[in-house]
Amino acid sequence: MPDKDLLFAALRRESTPRPPWVPFVGVHGGCLIGVSAPEYLRSSQRIVQGLRRAHELYRPDGLPVIFDLQMKAEVLGCELRWAEEVPPSVASHPLIAGGLGDLPPFDTGAGRFPVAAAVLRELKKDVGHKTALYGLITGPFTLTAHLRGHELFLDMIMHPEQVHETMNYCASIACATARFYREHGADVVAIVDPMTSQISPEHFREFVAPYVNRVFDCVRDLGAFSSLFVCGDATRNLEAMCRTTCDNLQIDENISLPELRSLAQQNNKSFGGNMRLTTVLLLGTENDAKLDAIRCIDQGGDTGFVLAPGCDLPYGTPPANLIAVAQMVHDEYQRDVARTLTASSLDRFDDITLPDYDALDAVTLDVVTLDSAACPPCLYMVQAVRGAIEKVAVDVVFREHKIRHRDGIGHMLRLGVRHIPTICIDGKPTYESVIPDVETLARAIEARHREKRGQ
Repeated sequence: MPDKDLLFAALRRESTPRPPWVPFVGVHGGCLIGVSAPEYLRSSQRIVQGLRRAHELYRPDGLPVIFDLQMKAEVLGCELRWAEEVPPSVASHPLIAGGLGDLPPFDTGAGRFPVAAAVLRELKKDVGHKTALYGLITGPFTLTAHLRGHELFLDMIMHPEQVHETMNYCASIACATARFYREHGADVVAIVDPMTSQISPEHFREFVAPYVNRVFDCVRDLGAFSSLFVCGDATRNLEAMCRTTCDNLQIDENISLPELRSLAQQNNKSFGGNMRLTTVLLLGTENDAKLDAIRCIDQGGDTGFVLAPGCDLPYGTPPANLIAVAQMVHDEYQRDVARTLTASSLDRFDDITLPDYDALDAVTLDVVTLDSAACPPCLYMVQAVRGAIEKVAVDVVFREHKIRHRDGIGHMLRLGVRHIPTICIDGKPTYESVIPDVETLARAIEARHREKRGQ
């Protein structure tokens, strides 16, 4: 079950029995309910519907309310360009021709902020007791880029005082947005500042750190957890990011998770992210998603780690892939199964052969388990098999194939078993992850025996 207290423990850098899981559902919520990104992001009713569906399918410990980095820019006069399957992009930059005094006053009652407030209000009632809600804020540097455009990068060299003035203004806007989200029930306030991946560590320390720290301090004063979320390859700025005053750092697949873990631990930060968005979650298979989740879980460890994708989920991400990730999060047993199979993924098992079941007088029961000595479902299935054998008056061969060993994995693949544990009767998977009662299994054995004798 979702558990926001587990997430809070990780954000405090405490050990957790499993990794908390935060799928960053943005416009993907629109895909889940069959509407376009513009239809989704402009309607609180549709966002709530999409997030409810995501909550049902993915069993998250935390969910963002809206993943759209253009909401503040829209209120401040930036024109937006909308597309069917992505958040809007900024199409105009007011500070190219004007100054800060020419911008409209920032008002969280304007633009789509009332939509966000309505979503928070509904989700707080629906799932807020068990799932943490994230309010996402466009970082001061990215908002400055929205307002100023590409001229910002030259400004840092030619007009640094102007950049500081704008950054100070944008930090004030970010603090006002943090207060808005907190007042409406957000548990975590995350600064999403992807443009910081494009600058040097020196520029990060000069133009970014003082202003994001101001926002993080504001969030702390409001009694919420703070997070810094940077998409893109921000490796060169990783150490500087870890030295900010946030509680948590989130990264994408371009950054080494072990490297982040080391730096985060040195700076008393929780950390997370790093699942591969495109190659795995969007374009991969369920098995790819499971293996990438396990990679992150193993690299992240059990202290202060939050499993998440590296950025907001693409619109068309197959739900089955995210359901597979949720299974890895919530089921340690299935993680062990997936790890075992991964270790042997390149082995063709040509030396593993199956008998000619039809030619044998006895009925053969192949039971594929993780290990009945250590896995309760496997133990109970094996006990059911032994009990059924005692009840029947026919010859039965019983073989347990433990997939902790190579021979067991080979038999699992040869038998076509997809779930653990499974009972195969004469080579046919018959009870997959379902433990039959002794009487039912005994009748199935006897029926197979009659079939072999042509009766």
